Amino acid sequence: MKRTVLVFGLISGAIMSSLMLVVTMPLTDRIGFDKAEILGYTTMIASFLMIYFGVRSYRDNLAGGTITFTRALGLGLLITVVACVCYVVTWEVMYFGFGFWRDFMDKYAAYMVEHAKAAGASAQEVELQLKQMETYKEMYENPLFNIAMTFVEPFPVGLLISFISAGLLRKKVTSQPQ
Repeated sequence: MKRTVLVFGLISGAIMSSLMLVVTMPLTDRIGFDKAEILGYTTMIASFLMIYFGVRSYRDNLAGGTITFTRALGLGLLITVVACVCYVVTWEVMYFGFGFWRDFMDKYAAYMVEHAKAAGASAQEVELQLKQMETYKEMYENPLFNIAMTFVEPFPVGLLISFISAGLLRKKVTSQPQ
């Protein structure tokens, strides 16, 4: 089981990290945060398809063609964790190690303020949004907070794909007629 988790988790993590580096982040300035968010979650879904293939591979090759929902879900969640760790490591190295996207939070804060203004927020609400974003930017500079926020970004997607995969792939042992 460890091998299946590592192989499919690392493949999923490599896909997700690569797509973040070469597609999502470079296009964010051109397409805007709204569309970049959609693109980012779409790439996460694509990479988390490895959960389905990992659970199916385990079921068919190592578990004798059967797997319970609980076992399949557990396997899917482990693959998700490995993929999310890859995603987090990639972001942390690029953000803190190389300084790429250090202005990400400034751009995001400006976007959130503009979004509030466009929604018709009052001057007080815009000021509150600015203060919240400044606090968030400070917290984001803490590597532990940054790691937690980055991990939480793809995890719910992997959790959902794990539930779906477990439901689709569960197969109980059928009794042989005598």
